[in-house]
Amino acid sequence: MATEATEEKKDAPEPEPGRVDKYFGMTENQTNWKREVLAGTTTFLAMAYILAVNPGILSFGLSAAGVDAPNPGAVFTATALASALGCLVMGLWARYPIATAPGMGLNAFFAFTVVLTLGIPWQTALTGTLVSGVLFFILAVTGARESIINAIPAQLKLAVGAGIGLFIAFIGLKGGGIVVGSEATLVTIGDFTSGTVLLTVFGLVATAVFMVLGWKGGVFYGMLATLVLGVLTGVIDFELAEGFTPNLDSFGAAFTGFEDAFTVHMIAVILTMLFVDFFDTAGTLFAVAGQAGLVKDGKLPRAGRALATDSIATSAGAVLGTSTTTAYIESTAGVSVGGRTGLTAVTTGFWFIVSLVAFPVFGLVANNPAVTAPALIVVGVLMAKALGEIEWAKLEYAIPAFLIVAAMPLTYSISNGIALGLVFFPIMMAAKGRWREVHPIAWVLMLASIGYFLFLTE
Repeated sequence: MATEATEEKKDAPEPEPGRVDKYFGMTENQTNWKREVLAGTTTFLAMAYILAVNPGILSFGLSAAGVDAPNPGAVFTATALASALGCLVMGLWARYPIATAPGMGLNAFFAFTVVLTLGIPWQTALTGTLVSGVLFFILAVTGARESIINAIPAQLKLAVGAGIGLFIAFIGLKGGGIVVGSEATLVTIGDFTSGTVLLTVFGLVATAVFMVLGWKGGVFYGMLATLVLGVLTGVIDFELAEGFTPNLDSFGAAFTGFEDAFTVHMIAVILTMLFVDFFDTAGTLFAVAGQAGLVKDGKLPRAGRALATDSIATSAGAVLGTSTTTAYIESTAGVSVGGRTGLTAVTTGFWFIVSLVAFPVFGLVANNPAVTAPALIVVGVLMAKALGEIEWAKLEYAIPAFLIVAAMPLTYSISNGIALGLVFFPIMMAAKGRWREVHPIAWVLMLASIGYFLFLTE
């Protein structure tokens, strides 16, 4: 009887996945809601610094330079809301474990090039951001942007993923003080007697050990251990948790600058925002999706939705009062924990909403790069595995791929690396006699990249 009962139990059909499971495809992607929530929380902790850094650049940075600047509390609010909206749309509509927030580099371009150097009011700069977001959306929904991304050869996509890995590892090393600037050699080793550096090293060792032991939440636990040690040793000061008073003073400011939005300077600004965000987003989407094993046959399923999400978040962010919102490479931190579906991004978006009322708590992480630096470094290691899949023996692939990988960290720009690879790939293929294998769009991208270097870079 017991044997028959056991056999009946074995033959019993597997329970049907619930509605949430079906919608996000958790069973299909071999994950569960606990892992997805942990992944989304990890991604948030890895990118929470933007809540402090963005107001520092768009408000305090401009104020210190003596020009009119938005209220820091308004920038903080816009940053949190734009990030939350982008994450929710990405998770619920595109269903990818990819988070969005105002992009680093693009916020510096907005503040120090557009407003400070060109003398364009920050309200007009927001108008330019809004216009670029609308143009992005048109490209995304018409399929043009997806076609462009799919025209990029697989070898370059692998290089983009590895290059971004090195780039964010460099950000982590720099943020943790392990790598510092040097007039003689550009960069050098940091001060290992510094509490911040020692805390970063501890976090790196702890995170690496957790990862080697196979802990699914290794990155998350590493950040928690680093945060606890930092507080206990006094390296992390509770005063750093003080945030900004949320307000909506900048809401709608983007609608006041249309009169001056189409001058020669502003057209160049809009095109630059369009170009930089295009390649940053494309590179990030493929890198994160590739890390999660979601890229199929070299293509990104539902790429149009993912790209449109970036456009929606950028447009909404401009209306709220912040610079271009884009997909964040820190999403790989959540993927490394096991995030595979849109529920990861939804969780990240939830935490951005919570940050509006609980930012003092998250400020301990946001204002202490030593806590997030180890995660970025370890994630860089994970992403660098794409280097092994590049066909280095074929120089027509190896040369543009190497330039992409090297240029991203060395020029501190994802876009520069991608553009350099897009210039060299068609040329190398033509030199090899394989020009017929180059997609026509790739030739157009080569010309656009040359124009980018000639006219849109300083």
